[in-house]
Amino acid sequence: MTNTAETAPAAAPDFPQMLGHPRPLWMLFMTEFWERFAFYSVSWALALYIVAHFFHGDPAGEAWASKIYGAYTALIYATSIFGGFVADKVIGYQRSILIGALVMAVGLFVVMLPGKELFLFGLAMVVVGNGLFKPNISSMVGQLYGPKDERRDRGFTLFYMGINGGALLAPLLTGWLAGYFSDTPTQENYRVVFGAAGVGMALSLFWFWFGRRGLKNVGRPAPEAASRLRVVWVLVGVAVAVPLVYLLLAFIGASGLQWLLSLLFVGVAAMLVVEAVRHDRVQLDRVIAMLIIFAFNILFWMMYFQLGTSFNFLAANMVDREMLGGWMFPVGWFQSVSPVAIIVLAPLVTQVWSLLARRHREPSIPRKFGLGLVFNGLGFTALMYALTYSVNSHGLIPFWPLTACYVLQTIGELCLSPIGLSMVTKLAPPRLVGVAMGGWFLSMAVGGNLSGLLAGRISGESGMTAASALSGFTFSFWLLAGAGVLLLLISPLINRLMHGVR
Repeated sequence: MTNTAETAPAAAPDFPQMLGHPRPLWMLFMTEFWERFAFYSVSWALALYIVAHFFHGDPAGEAWASKIYGAYTALIYATSIFGGFVADKVIGYQRSILIGALVMAVGLFVVMLPGKELFLFGLAMVVVGNGLFKPNISSMVGQLYGPKDERRDRGFTLFYMGINGGALLAPLLTGWLAGYFSDTPTQENYRVVFGAAGVGMALSLFWFWFGRRGLKNVGRPAPEAASRLRVVWVLVGVAVAVPLVYLLLAFIGASGLQWLLSLLFVGVAAMLVVEAVRHDRVQLDRVIAMLIIFAFNILFWMMYFQLGTSFNFLAANMVDREMLGGWMFPVGWFQSVSPVAIIVLAPLVTQVWSLLARRHREPSIPRKFGLGLVFNGLGFTALMYALTYSVNSHGLIPFWPLTACYVLQTIGELCLSPIGLSMVTKLAPPRLVGVAMGGWFLSMAVGGNLSGLLAGRISGESGMTAASALSGFTFSFWLLAGAGVLLLLISPLINRLMHGVR
């Protein structure tokens, strides 16, 4: 075995500083902002569009829409493992991001076209492009900081605010556009939403294209990988991958995809363990700790991704959205509750971690994850209470429980998600940071696909009811609460496996 110290990553370049962080962080912040605008524009509209367009508004279409949403979300994150490998081993991070952004932008415009086949083909393009984009821009954030730079966690939290800035703007703007460009005030033009998402993705592409020089050598291919012929081969791979993803969406379905994702997750885990063995026992222990946390991460996102399916159908059909003066709160705007909460709470959470760190009492990574699971579970208690005690004569629950659920889940997300990105860059074998980041997103993929299957079960064959929603959300609460408490209990063991990483 080689010594871990001998293979430690080189120190980060000496970047100009801006607001206490390397200046390229803010360029990556805006690149991710517009990519997330595109992603969340599609996310809030996707399942609703399927029911409205392909099932003519029949609630019986909710189950299929949920499974397509879950499979799409899963593939969005699962392809990150391949994108991480391409960046690590073939063309570098910068080129991967540029190709991915271009493919996504084109795919979003294809989604606008009529017909189920073109719709699914456009989604396949978005999936493949995102696989090249998403893990690599996150990995580059970690490369802006030296191995022992204490600002790394705070840098990832700021970057995460960029993600949620895009997530905030997306449903507000595109939700308004959907109602403005329609025949009647109650009809929503979802194709306008997809077009706006395409424009947002084009802005992300241009922002990175013009700002990448400030990255210096970060993310550029190694000298032996600088040939443009490699780029051509990656483009050929994209041309092959898009039809394969289309087949997965159109014919394999969420149930078959779950087997494929599980096998892929095992394969990624094996790659990371084999690479860790080449180093020393410390690196192997760290990889084992990372994989344990990945397993709990699956449960978190299995419930969190209900926001695009069960929560959307609940908001559309079972929440009293009438405001003062008879104005109806748009369904899509519920999707902005979480990013608003993140933008408000992220600086506070960052300061809390910083204050506790100065007192040597900051929770470790597994404890933060345990808290994230518990808060996610608490969000479901608001819905459980409303569906049990607050259903009115029209079969509607008040506005506040769904809002409270989003806020509580957001607190859980702040404990878990930005810390997870930083964790991967700390615990992964240095030569496979991109693959490990892909493994992080693959755990989210498994959770996303399970979320679609769960949402399909909640909706059933005839659409969501108060009884089916209560049953599904009660199951979600107990699973999350149990997992969170278990992780808090075993966190001392995981801390020992991490060998000082916090």
